[in-house]
Amino acid sequence: MSDHWICARLLRRYKRFLADVVLESGEEVTVHCPNTGAMTGCVEEGATVWLSVSDNPKRKYPMTWEIIERSNGDAICVHSARANAVVEEAITKGVIAELQGFSHCQREVKIASGTRADFVLSEPGRCVVEVKSVTLGLGDGYGAFPDAVSDRARRHVEELIAIAAQGDRAVLVLLAMHTGIERLGPADGIDPRYGDTLRRAIAEGVEVLAYGCEVGPEGVRATAALEFLPQLPAAIIERM
Repeated sequence: MSDHWICARLLRRYKRFLADVVLESGEEVTVHCPNTGAMTGCVEEGATVWLSVSDNPKRKYPMTWEIIERSNGDAICVHSARANAVVEEAITKGVIAELQGFSHCQREVKIASGTRADFVLSEPGRCVVEVKSVTLGLGDGYGAFPDAVSDRARRHVEELIAIAAQGDRAVLVLLAMHTGIERLGPADGIDPRYGDTLRRAIAEGVEVLAYGCEVGPEGVRATAALEFLPQLPAAIIERM
């Protein structure tokens, strides 16, 4: 996954999709930033970053920002779209114990609402899985999702509620692609509607799984289950 990643130093992120970095050669270049969120705590000027390089000649910015290594020792994968591949590998290799025992695993499956589920596991039964990347660290090992108000994320939870009501398993996987996160929950201090919807979902049968990752230039891999808290302590919420 990281065969062609190179090291650089972050100068700045701007216009949501762009960042300027300095390569080890001293050359300053603009790279693609693949995270449209707030990226709170993920941008530290002067920090080491890792970039992937595309050989597609049509790309204006061939390098993509993948990882930042913060000065406090935390490593964060800012490429949120990688979360699905990480979870798929974790399911295949048995890392996510709660999602074992199925004969089939399909990605991007259209469901009744017309949207696409990240995964549908089947035989026996049917299990619909939605994946979210968590990069918001709040200190003391706490993390939260989302890092900005997200009506889209809330709708995904509502879709899982509908799936559970139909009798299928509905699972939300919160993947902490941040090595400083040991426990996590909804970001009520940022998007209280999401937190309320998630707690209602749990009450109505939606399963929430939290997993951590190894993050580094050798790649990003899910490791072990983390503690999920339906509501974070008030003192942690105040940090948002």
